[in-house]
Amino acid sequence: MSFGARALIRLGALQHNFQVIRKAAPGSRIMAVIKANAYGHGLVQVAGGLPDADSFAVARLPEAIELRHAGIEKPIVLLEGVQSAADLAEAARLECELVVHCEPQVGFLESSDARNLTVWLKVDTGMHRLGFPLRDASIVLARLRACNAVAEVRLMTHLASADKRSEATTRKQLALLQDTIPDFDGDVSIANSAAIFAWSGELDACYARCSGTPWVRPGICLYGISPFSGQTGRDLGLRPVMQFESRLIAVKSVRSGDSVGYLGRWQAQRDTTIGIVAAGYGDGYLRYLPSGTPMLINGRRVPLAGVVSMDMAAVDLGPGAADRIGDFAILWGEDLAVEEIALHAGTIPYQLVAGVMHREPSEQSQ
Repeated sequence: MSFGARALIRLGALQHNFQVIRKAAPGSRIMAVIKANAYGHGLVQVAGGLPDADSFAVARLPEAIELRHAGIEKPIVLLEGVQSAADLAEAARLECELVVHCEPQVGFLESSDARNLTVWLKVDTGMHRLGFPLRDASIVLARLRACNAVAEVRLMTHLASADKRSEATTRKQLALLQDTIPDFDGDVSIANSAAIFAWSGELDACYARCSGTPWVRPGICLYGISPFSGQTGRDLGLRPVMQFESRLIAVKSVRSGDSVGYLGRWQAQRDTTIGIVAAGYGDGYLRYLPSGTPMLINGRRVPLAGVVSMDMAAVDLGPGAADRIGDFAILWGEDLAVEEIALHAGTIPYQLVAGVMHREPSEQSQ
């Protein structure tokens, strides 16, 4: 039996979160975003755990290939589109839907022998990452609709600051889009995780001017994690899908003044017991997590003690601790929110879950 760090994936929590999203966006179809190995949760197992999703979104073609090889038959949207004519041919063979965000991608379609493709015209409403300027949208739309390869054109944009209700950015983006939507007679996708929960009224106003079907693109919230700083998924009625856990592989006593770990950066302030957990930055438990970051051992919070190494991390179990080798350690999960661990790391929870390395096979549960 291995004591290494592993991710426990709760498919029951995933399905619960999907239903929460469905209730938050009752008039929309759901494009479940499962890029980056489903944010570290396992691409194929998450796709298989979402039988009611209307489609799946991935970033790149190899992810779509993996899904098709695993027998996933639902529509798959390539959020970055394709980067060559050869990739377009393969995407067409796999019956993928393509985001089109730049001139070369239009050219690939115009020169393609493929047929019956659904494409998503990506327009840039202010994020300035991917997408055509709105002033060019009508021209590009006409070219796409003239392509023999294209059967249907849909519209997509991405909101840069939907997690900030107090900022004007999202209102400006939606206002720009509202000037475009009345001239577009197809399906539209605007909302990411934050917009689903924070901008439903404004989105409904946009969709009211659209003759097509609205699509939402939940990503981080599918996995039970809040897109908003200062909140956890629990505050939104969500449940964490991943529990990242390991075990104690050593328990030892240290005296007051003893240092622990690389560079001796943590020093015992009293006689105490140190536990060594089989989890380190090689597993995705970040090296720059500071001393004091909580971990759960036998249901109680204990602080990280010293620098995280590649395969191990030390925790202060306290004087006279009765913990033993083999006891479970929870790095984040149901009772220790990944959002809290991200705050200690000075990062976002996306990075933590997407960075889990799966050196040990993940496990599924309900």
